[in-house]
Amino acid sequence: MGKKNESRTYSRSFGYWLRELLALPGAAFDYAVGKWVAMTAAHTMMAEAIPLQLSAPAVAKLMYAWSKPGAALEAGATCGWTGEELALIERIRTETAACNRNNVTRTEAYRSVYFRTSELHWALLAHMVSRNGGWNMTDLQGEWLPWLLSAEKREAVFRFLEQANALIFQDAYPQLLLYEWSRREGRSLFHLLPAFGVSTFMMPVWKQFWRDRDSVPLTIALIVNEQHYIEQRVVQHPYFREKVLHTLFFGLQSLLQLNGVIFPYGNGKEKGDGAAVLKLSGLIMERFENLQERIEFGKRLYAMLFGIPRVYEGAKCFAGAVKHTGSRADYAPHMFARVRKQPPKRVYVERLLGGRLKPGAEPLYSPELHTAWGDQPLEASDGGDWFKSAADVAPFFQKLPLPHTFEITNEYGLILSKIELAVLAMQRGK
Repeated sequence: MGKKNESRTYSRSFGYWLRELLALPGAAFDYAVGKWVAMTAAHTMMAEAIPLQLSAPAVAKLMYAWSKPGAALEAGATCGWTGEELALIERIRTETAACNRNNVTRTEAYRSVYFRTSELHWALLAHMVSRNGGWNMTDLQGEWLPWLLSAEKREAVFRFLEQANALIFQDAYPQLLLYEWSRREGRSLFHLLPAFGVSTFMMPVWKQFWRDRDSVPLTIALIVNEQHYIEQRVVQHPYFREKVLHTLFFGLQSLLQLNGVIFPYGNGKEKGDGAAVLKLSGLIMERFENLQERIEFGKRLYAMLFGIPRVYEGAKCFAGAVKHTGSRADYAPHMFARVRKQPPKRVYVERLLGGRLKPGAEPLYSPELHTAWGDQPLEASDGGDWFKSAADVAPFFQKLPLPHTFEITNEYGLILSKIELAVLAMQRGK
């Protein structure tokens, strides 16, 4: 089948199942009850919140440093490194490459850094977001998305996710290690940042953090830096814009809420089999392709993770206790299975009721990462420093608000039901 015919067929199927999906009756009462429970839980947790404080003097100092004439030249100076410093640079490069093999190794590396140096808030945030990235990758080979996407489209989406996550790690992880080495040696080593291609934007941030140990501006700066880092290299890359961002599937993500990031934070009531169900906090991103929205989304996740004690303690406990494999069975073994119990059927049969497995239904297939995808070498990307002026980044350092709605245990079940309904509608449209 030619590419145009395939596209028309996909469009017809898409239109059919989208109409079917929108026409399906919703469980309005259950949804309303779930919303009320979530809002009540969120209200209780907000009452306990200790909002993160973004220091105005700290921001003012950074703005001055970013605006200082010649700051870029000063940050980019690379002469005069000693033999010991060159050896350290090579050591950090080697460790970064080894840990950047795949989503599982990256996620573990972030976790290890945070549990060694808890003042690096970004490392725990990156660990939890990286877990979600792994679940998104394995979803492409899991129970539902193979029904909605061709193998070619799933490969393109995986490459998009992998490239974005690997590039962020390549840029951020050496910065974290350089801080750890600075602590070990008792002196700032941030003059070595240019050796790793780090933006001049980050030099004054790390120098200030070394002096003040204020985790909040550092974390926001890392969020701003990493999202800018992938903007031209991935989000605006012609291949990914054509194959992923401008496809019908990517437009579905708002409808199906596939851009959700969840943080397991505590045990709920036990199921009939005795398995405790984790409670979930999280947020849904509407427009991944928008740089400003990605940055504000990251800031809200940060404010939630470190500003709401119950979310922080639960997520930290989960990170320490549950090994990341890429399978959604990591947090919901009562719903997902890493291995299929039976061969996949030619016709999908509905298994969920109210966002939960029907009694006696087979668990949903969610493979581990190594089963779903092989390691993929990081593709070379164009260099260049994204940072141009302090005025461009100033809006991101004005506030750090807590999200009002973030308890999504019930909402997550409805998201799963929505995806299953999409599969059933697509199946009927073929």
